[in-house]
Amino acid sequence: MATVHDGPSDGSRLEPMLSKLEYWHKLSAEDRAAVLRLPHTFKKMEAHHYLVREFDRAEYSCVLLSGFAIRHKIVAGGQRQIIAIHMKGEMVDLQNSLLGRADHSVQMLTAGKVAMISREEIKRLAFERPSIGMAMWIDTLVDASIHREWIANVGRRDARTRVSHLLCEFALRLKVAGLGEQTNYELPMTQDQLADTTGLTSVHVNRTLKGLEKDGLIERRTPRFIQIGDWRKLAEVGDFNSAYLHLNDGDPALAV
Repeated sequence: MATVHDGPSDGSRLEPMLSKLEYWHKLSAEDRAAVLRLPHTFKKMEAHHYLVREFDRAEYSCVLLSGFAIRHKIVAGGQRQIIAIHMKGEMVDLQNSLLGRADHSVQMLTAGKVAMISREEIKRLAFERPSIGMAMWIDTLVDASIHREWIANVGRRDARTRVSHLLCEFALRLKVAGLGEQTNYELPMTQDQLADTTGLTSVHVNRTLKGLEKDGLIERRTPRFIQIGDWRKLAEVGDFNSAYLHLNDGDPALAV
C-alpha cells in the first residue's frame, strides 16, 4: 500500500537526491536548482511494497527519501536472489526507467518515502545539464561496481567471508548516508533477507553470525544491532577492500 501526495512538488524533498549527485560530481547553483525543481510525485510506502515488477514497463525512476529498498530476481524454482540494496538519496530504479521494460523487480525492504520522477524528466535533465548527467552516469557506474563485488562475494567466498564482507559494506554505506556509525549500526535486513543476498540458508546465516560473535568480531544486543568489535579484523575475515565503493578521498568513512 502506498500513500500518494500529488500537486505542486516540494523541491526540498529532493535534497537527499541532490546530496547524492553532488557526492559524485560538483554541480553549479543552477544545476542544484534544476534538480530541486524536478516534477515528482511523493509517496509513503509500506514495507514489501513493489515499486516495479520484473517485465513491467517502468515509466518512473524513484528516489529513496527514507527507508531501504532492494532489487531482486526470482528464479524458476521460486527462490529469490537479492542483487542490490538501496538507501536514502539513491535513485533506486534508474536502470529500469531508462531501459523501458524492467528486467528485475524493485521492492521496499522497509517502510519509507520515495519521490517518483518520470523517465522523460530524468532524460531531459541529464542531457540539458551535462554535469548532472555526469553525476548520474558515475552513480550507475558505482552501482555496477558494487554488483561485480556482490557476484564475487556469492560466487567465490565462503559463508563466513560473505557475511563479514556484507557487514563491512553496510557499515561504510550507512555512515556515508548518515544512517549509522562505522562500528555500530542497525542492520536493515532480517536473517532471511541476508540469506537471499548471500546465497545461503537463513540457518547458515544465523550460525555464521553467532560464530562471528563468539570470536569477538561483532556483538549483537538485538538481532538487528551490529557492534563491530575489531573493524580491521572483520575486514580481513571478509576479504573487504572499500575501493569498489569509490568513496571520495578524505571521506570520514575511510578513516578507520
